[in-house]
Amino acid sequence: MGKENNFTQGRILLPLLRFMLPVFLAMLLQAMYGAVDLLIVGQFARSLDVSAVSTGSQMMMTITNLVVSFAMGTTILLGQRIGEGRGREGGQVVGSSICLFGVIALALTLLTPLLAGPLSDLMNAPAEAFEATVSYIRICGLGSVFIIAYNLIGSIFRGIGDSKTPLVTVLIACVCNIAGDLLLVAVFHLGAAGAAAATVAAQALSVLISLLMLRKKSLPFSFSRADLRFRGSIIRRVTTLGLPIALQDLLVGISFLVLLAIVNKLGLTPSAGVGVAERVCGFIMLIPSAFMQAMAAFVAQNFGAGQYDRAKKALGYAIGVSSLLAVGMFALSFWRGDLLSGVFSKDPAVIAASADYLKAYAIDCLLTCFLFCFIGFFNGIGMTRFVMIQGIVGSFLVRIPVAFLMSREDPVSMFHIGLATPCSTVLQVLLCLGCFRLVNRRRGAGPTP
Repeated sequence: MGKENNFTQGRILLPLLRFMLPVFLAMLLQAMYGAVDLLIVGQFARSLDVSAVSTGSQMMMTITNLVVSFAMGTTILLGQRIGEGRGREGGQVVGSSICLFGVIALALTLLTPLLAGPLSDLMNAPAEAFEATVSYIRICGLGSVFIIAYNLIGSIFRGIGDSKTPLVTVLIACVCNIAGDLLLVAVFHLGAAGAAAATVAAQALSVLISLLMLRKKSLPFSFSRADLRFRGSIIRRVTTLGLPIALQDLLVGISFLVLLAIVNKLGLTPSAGVGVAERVCGFIMLIPSAFMQAMAAFVAQNFGAGQYDRAKKALGYAIGVSSLLAVGMFALSFWRGDLLSGVFSKDPAVIAASADYLKAYAIDCLLTCFLFCFIGFFNGIGMTRFVMIQGIVGSFLVRIPVAFLMSREDPVSMFHIGLATPCSTVLQVLLCLGCFRLVNRRRGAGPTP
């Protein structure tokens, strides 16, 4: 294994940041897929198309996050095997994962388009935007195979300590997505359907480029066609690690979908406003999200090598750097939410609703820098069931009830509805701190970072 992929030796902070930065940039560009859709639709289409893209992309984001989370099982297992010095088994891990995710890709590609109507109805898509929402989900659903393939390949790269290659592939695909949006939405005026088609085409290109680069990559393990088979022991281990993370993200995603459904009942302007705000939030949360993924890979290798103290120090560094950056994100979101929202919409009413909602997310910025780093740490050491539990508790005992209660106010405040998210995060951080102290006591480790 190349030196650049080995996180078990030498300094901690600099290698962690070097690994995290390409992850952040790749996630930034990945977020551009939906953001460019909404930005161009907001400038060249109707408000109903904005609502359709915001609702449909939130649904597809939930599916994508589910796949990314499940693929974390491959990242963790591959990283642990490399850390344990059992890199030869990497080919078997990759081969079995390809078979497993191939079945999932086929199922989603067939089912999502068929369920586009019921899903849009479940989301309380506004009547004016209902058909456009169905069209967006249906077209994106047909591209599910590309979404799954890209994220599985990315999990393999991260498992071997390579975060730069996925950055290159998503950069190329993002440029193509922007070009496709401009052509289909701005020139041919296809609205939400055109935005969906451009996104799918860009994802397909990203998969092709990733496969070409993977073939040329020098891997720390051998891989052949013989590895492409279902190995029960490996699939069970990948599932044991990845399924709790996926279930947690699915249920958290559902809680946000429920929140959006609550807002959709308030009318087209609140629906579009929250859609714009969620797109802005996708960028605000990129830094802690990048640390979460980087921590999982970094900690997995060190935990596999029996270096728990080193993994724990990495957690402290990650929280420190993430917290410093979170202060800037808070200030920008709380006081200039209108400026951020104006990038994605030209409707003053939509911008005002979005900016009000963003004030609550600004508070959440100060909390997720702790939560996401803890989640990455617990994923890396294999405590994915705890990650699932804390996510479910925060979502269904706090986020949904608070959002529902706030939606009953008269008049309704988008800021108060948005407060459901930081309220949930407070509880989740407390749960993570308690679990971390418990793990430390069992291992005889030092104090919480």
